[in-house]
Amino acid sequence: MNKLVLIDGNSIAYRAFFALPLLNTDKGVYTNAVYGFTNMLLKIIEEEKPTHMLVAFDAGKTTFRHQTFKEYKGGRQKTPPELSEQFPFIREVLDLMGIKRYEKELYEADDIIGTLAKAAQEKGWETEVVTGDKDLLQLADERVKVLLTRKGITDVDGYTPEKVFERYELNPDQIIDLKGLMGDASDNIPGVPGVGEKTAIKLLKQFGSVEAIYDHLDDVSGTKLREKLAQHQEQALMSKKLATINCQTPLDFSLDDLKYEPSFNAPLIDLFKELEFQSLLERIGAEATLSEEAKQTDLSFTVIEHIDKEAPVFEDKTALIVETLEENYHFADIIGFALTNAKGRWYIPKSVGLASDLFKEWLADASKRKIVLDAKHDQAVLHWHGLTFDGVCFDVNLAAYLIDPSETFSDLAAIAKRYGITYVFADEAFYGKGVKQHVPGEEELADHLVRKAQALLDLMPLLKKELAKNNQDELYNQLERPLSKVLADMELEGVAVSEEALKKMGVDLEERLAELESDIHKLAGVDFNINSPKQLGEVLFEKLNLPPVKKTKTGYSTSADVLEKLKGQHEIIDKILDYRQLGKLSSTYIDGLLKVIHPKTKRIHTVFRQTYTQTGRLSSIDPNLQNIPIRLEEGRKIRKAFMPSEPGYMIFSADYSQIELRVLAHISEDENLIRAFKEGMDIHTKTASDVFDVPPEKVTPLMRRHAKAVNFGIVYGISDYGLSQSLNISRKEAGAFIEKYLETFPGVKNYMTEIVQKAKHDGYVTTLLNRRRYLPDITSRQFNRRSFAERTAMNTPIQGTAADIIKLAMVQMAKRLKQEGLKAKMLLQVHDELIFEAPEEEVEKLKIVVPEVMENAIDLKVPLIVDVAYGPTWYDAK
Repeated sequence: MNKLVLIDGNSIAYRAFFALPLLNTDKGVYTNAVYGFTNMLLKIIEEEKPTHMLVAFDAGKTTFRHQTFKEYKGGRQKTPPELSEQFPFIREVLDLMGIKRYEKELYEADDIIGTLAKAAQEKGWETEVVTGDKDLLQLADERVKVLLTRKGITDVDGYTPEKVFERYELNPDQIIDLKGLMGDASDNIPGVPGVGEKTAIKLLKQFGSVEAIYDHLDDVSGTKLREKLAQHQEQALMSKKLATINCQTPLDFSLDDLKYEPSFNAPLIDLFKELEFQSLLERIGAEATLSEEAKQTDLSFTVIEHIDKEAPVFEDKTALIVETLEENYHFADIIGFALTNAKGRWYIPKSVGLASDLFKEWLADASKRKIVLDAKHDQAVLHWHGLTFDGVCFDVNLAAYLIDPSETFSDLAAIAKRYGITYVFADEAFYGKGVKQHVPGEEELADHLVRKAQALLDLMPLLKKELAKNNQDELYNQLERPLSKVLADMELEGVAVSEEALKKMGVDLEERLAELESDIHKLAGVDFNINSPKQLGEVLFEKLNLPPVKKTKTGYSTSADVLEKLKGQHEIIDKILDYRQLGKLSSTYIDGLLKVIHPKTKRIHTVFRQTYTQTGRLSSIDPNLQNIPIRLEEGRKIRKAFMPSEPGYMIFSADYSQIELRVLAHISEDENLIRAFKEGMDIHTKTASDVFDVPPEKVTPLMRRHAKAVNFGIVYGISDYGLSQSLNISRKEAGAFIEKYLETFPGVKNYMTEIVQKAKHDGYVTTLLNRRRYLPDITSRQFNRRSFAERTAMNTPIQGTAADIIKLAMVQMAKRLKQEGLKAKMLLQVHDELIFEAPEEEVEKLKIVVPEVMENAIDLKVPLIVDVAYGPTWYDAK
């Protein structure tokens, strides 16, 4: 039996977008609609097992229905750009999954679906229609089931004719009569004013159709109702016509062309990786396999069981692999070494390498130049094994990242493949992943590591040539390479934490959570499990009668974005938000930090990712010390556990003030912004004063908050939709606010226009220090892809330059601390802030030296300002 699934593409995409929080990848690409849509596809494929599939989309704003009623679908808000940008990805997912998609000028997705459902019905096929639009209930039939999404995205109600009758007491073909009478605000179908669903159903139960009502108008009870119906007869008939799906839409394909066979191919897996859909990758069982091309390439090598003085491994310019498996290299074990140079290739077993004094001396010798994959990784790992590492002349990972940060190089094989080097295996394919991860026999391991070392040797000249061509030699040699050493030193120094203080905070949090739980139960009037979304939903939306925002398959949604929208409507909401935040603090940060205290040093050693973000910003993992929540005092208090490593020392903090806005002022050359910063004005008050046209002293806290949101939003390319969500105002108000801002700061507006034009000409944008970000979609014919690329073009030079500035400051700071002979040490970088520890007697010196270095890291048209603070803990240094 053939089974056809027809999906209303626009409806499901919209549902997914508004049902899920505004997710985005680390590159800034919005993905919530794509994720929800794909999740729905996989669920349908798994549960319904269709033999044929099609996803129908609306082709444009104008349809044949506009000839009947010009205002059809009028008044709809413009699609948020955050959603528009996701449609190309949705279409790409469908193409890669082998699912046919179709749209037709002047027709709607409903018409395509209706025509195909009727054709399938005539052939005796079973058909399921997936939509969020109740209009399609008119198609329900013995062989056509309509799966109507609820408030969530994967939760559906299946409508057969019986279910339609149960819900409406009408047959499916009467749905169009129902719309004719009551209208449909979402499609701007007028219906009969004053006639709602209840009245319409009552009339249709009595008369059967709109036409029959007018044939027996005198029999309608109620003078006012008769008058309304009589007055709007033409409108009612027109509304029915507008609501009627055209099941005779001319299509240029047949049902047989919709054949579907499940296929999760390599390009689809690559797209899921690009969109960071880890759970979906696991769901489709995507596993890496060894490249056939690589397997066919044989590289000869020697296994070294004993190292003597004359060994050619100690030549200058040798590529070195220090292999580990664990992601957190501060806890990693070395599993082997490989070296290649002009004289040959060698594998050194771990036991041989770690026992050889000659090998240890070579590793520490700065005059013996080494080519590595990741210098910071190698320095840290060798340090934990008691070895010193120096003499790095080239870092392949860093160079590849600078050349194109948009490439997501998961390992060396991915970099090599880009340059036509195919003899190296991907680590995930070689070792496996997760519970399947294992180290093969020594012979296979040796072969794998030697291939990697050879790839380093072959990549170096190719990458050097490209760096020079891009004018990025200085960025690599003067900034990123020295920074790698600075970061390694910071990571290895670690941050001292008080285990006792963390445990005490854990106890205090548990007590506070118990208090909040008691308060919440009192406000609810019932004891229930606050961590159960189902029970919480019932309390909020049934017992307390708060308005439900959206539903999931298990009931009411109680996600963070839902609760945020309910703030102010009941005292219980703030307490639930606090309860969740404190619960996260307890499990993720208190318990999480206790787990990563290093057994050797009793300190926490984070990993700074230097080649991760497209803007050049550093990120921190294992643990993420840049993201400790500080909205609540309890979150801020976690910083009390971070303290100096020695008695008589202090924690010293130095923070750039509004660095991105200062960079914006410099790059845009906007006179108003430059003047404000030069005169030391509060920039948010200045913006509010200009935009609201009031003197600075008349600016209210709300005005300043709105101005602050726009100031920082502009840097990130915020849209009217994004601003409306963050300020909880209408899109119209948000749009007007952005427009007024750009009138007030014309230099910013000019910058935004000019940088987009430059990006279209060059294909990329750069920071002041020549960091590049490529924008292949900047000239795309698809508006959605192009608009995302345009926003990226506007904000990358600002964010990227701010990232470059603090990196420059870190490199210069490391030198200056040494020059001054200070014992102070740099411990952490948290976005625009540097954290140090220092003897108390050095604090006065640091108050001069640190701002001096940071404020003069680069020369801008506006002053850079650094705020400093210090105290006995990180918490106090604010």
